[in-house]
Amino acid sequence: MKAAILQTARQPLSIEEIPRPRPTTEQVLLRVRACGVCRTDLHIVEGELPPGKDVLIPGHQIVGDIIDGATAESPLGTRVGVSWMGGVDGDCRYCNRGLENLCDRPVFTGYTVDGGYAEYAAARRDFVYQLPSELDDLHAAPLLCAGIIGFRSLRVAEVQPGDRVGLYGFGASAHLAIAVLHSWNCEVYVSTRGASHRQLAASLGAKWVGSETDQPPVELDRAVTFAPSGDVVIAALSRLRKGGVVAINAIHLDRIPQFDYDRLLWGERQIRSVANMTRADARDFLKIAADIRLQPQVTVFPLSQVNDALAAVKNDAIDGAAVIVP
Repeated sequence: MKAAILQTARQPLSIEEIPRPRPTTEQVLLRVRACGVCRTDLHIVEGELPPGKDVLIPGHQIVGDIIDGATAESPLGTRVGVSWMGGVDGDCRYCNRGLENLCDRPVFTGYTVDGGYAEYAAARRDFVYQLPSELDDLHAAPLLCAGIIGFRSLRVAEVQPGDRVGLYGFGASAHLAIAVLHSWNCEVYVSTRGASHRQLAASLGAKWVGSETDQPPVELDRAVTFAPSGDVVIAALSRLRKGGVVAINAIHLDRIPQFDYDRLLWGERQIRSVANMTRADARDFLKIAADIRLQPQVTVFPLSQVNDALAAVKNDAIDGAAVIVP
């Protein structure tokens, strides 16, 4: 098969011919239909996260058909999705408490095991998700991490129907979260850099849109930050009401600047990090996405242009999500 290969400390990705993966007894083999490009892939490729493997196929938003390892519940040809969480140990203190997203020994697709920037991929059978027919390949792929983790962020922020919610940054994840928020009758306020991102937020029904340095005109009940910037966290806190929550949706954060505790955090305001996702998050979100016919904005790249796709995400050169099609 053809695959995009990352070798430690070597960029860009190289397109190579390698053997197809051989699934274990716990895995299925997928013929990849599409694979979304996530900002976490950039952190992996650029070395901001420590290497998970010396030689790696990135990509963790996989849509594919089962061609080996089928079961009665998931027969051959079943179209499934694979996300960032590729497996957990199932018996650590966190898994036993229903917190598998915090597992001590997790497996991460496209990081500690090979992912979907390829023509075929293997995945643990109990960590794939049958995809509703309402979601086509290209529009399902970005949902499998950006969508799920954005949905979990709303849960971590304890968003309630009718809340005023701030979204700081408006890339692949935020432009999916806004659709869920509207289905919950929330007012959405967006602060983001880039004129095209602001135009997209306005077109998707944000009540107010400003630049990354602008402040929403109202106090927020909840906020989610999507940019890996501590300055953005402080900006979100500065508009949060007492008792509100800021959820940080970032696997990497540059820093947290000094800030005025009395003015910004006192009053039982809270800052929370969002770590990974659970299978329940994935199933609940995919059902909502199908119910509301969620259609993310996508830009398609062939596998041969995977480095162009990563560069486009890094430079905010596209609106919505990038999707690789082998």
